[in-house]
Amino acid sequence: MSSFIVEGGHSLQGEIKINGAKNEALEVICATLLTSDKVVIGNLPEISDVRNLIALLADMGVKVRYITPTECEFQADSINPEYLESEQYRKKAESLRGSVMVMGPLLARFGYALLPKPGGDKIGRRRMDTHFIGFAKLGARVNYDSERHTYLVEAPDGLKGDYMLLDEASVTGTANIVMAAVKAKGTTVIYNAACEPYIQQLCRMLNNMGARISGIGSNLLTIEGVEELHGTSHTLLPDMIEAGSFIGMAAMTGSNLLLKDVGIRDLGMTTEAFRRLGVNLQIEGVNIRVNQQEIYEIDQFLDGSIMTIADAPWPGLSPDLISIMLVVATQAKGSVLIHQKMFESRLFFVDKLLDMGARIILCDPHRAVVIGAGKFHCLKATDMVSPDIRAGIAMLIAAMGAKGTSRIQNINQIDRGYANIDRRLNKLGAKIIRIEE
Repeated sequence: MSSFIVEGGHSLQGEIKINGAKNEALEVICATLLTSDKVVIGNLPEISDVRNLIALLADMGVKVRYITPTECEFQADSINPEYLESEQYRKKAESLRGSVMVMGPLLARFGYALLPKPGGDKIGRRRMDTHFIGFAKLGARVNYDSERHTYLVEAPDGLKGDYMLLDEASVTGTANIVMAAVKAKGTTVIYNAACEPYIQQLCRMLNNMGARISGIGSNLLTIEGVEELHGTSHTLLPDMIEAGSFIGMAAMTGSNLLLKDVGIRDLGMTTEAFRRLGVNLQIEGVNIRVNQQEIYEIDQFLDGSIMTIADAPWPGLSPDLISIMLVVATQAKGSVLIHQKMFESRLFFVDKLLDMGARIILCDPHRAVVIGAGKFHCLKATDMVSPDIRAGIAMLIAAMGAKGTSRIQNINQIDRGYANIDRRLNKLGAKIIRIEE
């Protein structure tokens, strides 16, 4: 496993540009399967999850041309359905969580989709019922082969629009159902739809391709099916999770850092949540400045009770930022309850923070109380293994703020969501060495 050797205690200075949003990229790349025309996507992040999904589409028969390292042209005019039955497809698709979103487009266009149970982060159960209940509502037949761990979805007579109330506001589930519904006969109404900026962007891109989607930005989407979609050009939003990660790094290292092209309107509760932890940040046009401070103090509720930081559907705080919030809180002054509602394994990485000297009480798989003592109780360096993308970046943030030199193994997990993170941070004053193994 490749590793980072991180010398802690160095503050960051300067400015850093936020890359395109990973979660949006995975959705809109899959949407290129809906048309045989050319689709150009810009501001793509140079990360392994995006590259691997593009490679998977290329293996399906999609013509892929990189215009620049961050702009790519797709043309899905010669898909090979037989590839979906191959062992190569099974291995590639099951290793990538984003592959789940090829089902909606394939079902809409070809009436058939095959997908092995996808992999991704090990953060607890990530059920896919919402996807398949939605497909079934549109008239598809869904089967699961327990021996091959493979899902088969078929609609030989085509899809038909219907009303559906989603059992959860799943982002990937909403994306998959929307992509299936755009070519269904009649009208589809999706209530309790996810309405994150990434879903809004997907819907806008589909409308630019000829779809008829209304209610964008709300949890009630209405989709009038069309027969054909055409090509378009699309540019990704800045990644709000990367923006939150750099805010956390700046706070943890006592840095003065300017985050450029952040996409302020699409951050939801991110900035307010950091302010509740005492982080001093300012909005400067399309940028965010995190001001240098030695001590940041956690806020309290009006009645004096302990602050709670919890994830929630948009525009609430993204669950992908909870790990980062927890690490930042260890070096703040005061106490906070961190409540991760969605995934039951996402807080288990706190064991390593305890080894570093953090004062955390893990109440259950979803809740942790962090007792911060400011910089008077600095974290100590240690060896760690990254279990997933967000825990990995949280470990990196902890190591950057700790005394001594830490080692983080399995950093390919971090690379899945953060492009060239070591080089970008070293330019700002960090001391991170990548060891390839």
